[in-house]
Amino acid sequence: MKMPFLSPTPFDDFREKLSARLRPWQRSLHFWAHTAQIYTGYKVFQVRVSFVKDAKKREDMWERQHELAAEKIYNMCSELGGFFLKIAQIVGKPDLAPAAWVRRLVTLCDQAPATPYEVVRVVLEKELGRGVNEMFETFDTNPLGSASIAQVHKARLKGNKSDVVVKVQHPGIEELMMTDIHNLQAFALYMQKTDIKFDLYSITKEMEKQISYEFDFAREARAMDKIRRFLYENNKKSPVLVPQVMHDMVTRRVLVMEYIDGIPILRLGDEMAKRGFKPSGRVAAAAKQKILKNLTLAYGQMILKSGFFHADPHPGNILICKGSEVALLDYGQVKDLPDRLRLGFANLVLAMADNDPVGTTESLRWSQPLVAVLSNFMISRFLVGKNGTTMFTQCYVGSKTQACWV
Repeated sequence: MKMPFLSPTPFDDFREKLSARLRPWQRSLHFWAHTAQIYTGYKVFQVRVSFVKDAKKREDMWERQHELAAEKIYNMCSELGGFFLKIAQIVGKPDLAPAAWVRRLVTLCDQAPATPYEVVRVVLEKELGRGVNEMFETFDTNPLGSASIAQVHKARLKGNKSDVVVKVQHPGIEELMMTDIHNLQAFALYMQKTDIKFDLYSITKEMEKQISYEFDFAREARAMDKIRRFLYENNKKSPVLVPQVMHDMVTRRVLVMEYIDGIPILRLGDEMAKRGFKPSGRVAAAAKQKILKNLTLAYGQMILKSGFFHADPHPGNILICKGSEVALLDYGQVKDLPDRLRLGFANLVLAMADNDPVGTTESLRWSQPLVAVLSNFMISRFLVGKNGTTMFTQCYVGSKTQACWV
């Protein structure tokens, strides 16, 4: 028997408003409970491992501890979603975190609860001022993916019948993510006073600034246009594909762009195996070489020639298309380098490519602090080679410096 539709009562409205008010407090409580468990786990472990003399056994113990912590971090990010999915993307990179964290967190890149289609439809019609059926010939109600800030649907435009991707912001997500980042900043201040010797708080402030940009899809559309125009005008063939924006279908909360067919880069190995290619074979090697060359060329041109570049190259934003073409997605995070910084870094790269330590040093004399920070790490790798890499790794797995676990 079909149940009759019941309109919301005043009590339902009150309950919804109360739930909205309490949600930030609930998230804060969950964050601190998870964080305290992970933090105390490392502190207790540091005491235990300090009694172990054998270096190999100590290293194995640290690997196991990182695996346990990675599982807890994964559970926290999965449960809370929102900003913590962004944190997983940032932390889950090989140059920033223990390998065990990277292996576990990389799977969170494109996973977030989807907003129901009826809510998506209301947002679309409110933002674009037309009904979904007026704008689209077909609209897939199941999203292609749902990430921390938005979800994307595949659709087909009326008229020219082009396949497009419709990016729709999750309602209420901005307030929740600001709550999350303020909690993280409080934790960063605590860590600076107790365990770490660098300015983690400033990093979280920069993250807050960058994340706030991602809520403005009109800004993202302008960034996508600028990078697309630069790459397509400066190459006979652009090294990467950049989606074309549908300019009459862009607002702060909605972005409609060209659909590009491809597979996420993390699935490339499985896809090649499915087609009968050996991962170590000649075809796979050629494909990998082409992908690496095109990504390197695109980022080299964006950073060193333009100064305006895509600043979020995690695996979920890289698609591999037919013929090993590369598509770069999601332009919510971009950076615009001042010419002095861009040229300073360009001179640094040239000097290092020429095997010229003196030129490398000279390029630092007039460059800004960020270049100096990047350079110091790169120079250590350049001058001490493999030993430098080992020393850098030991900074995170050695006995005394383990307090730098974040």
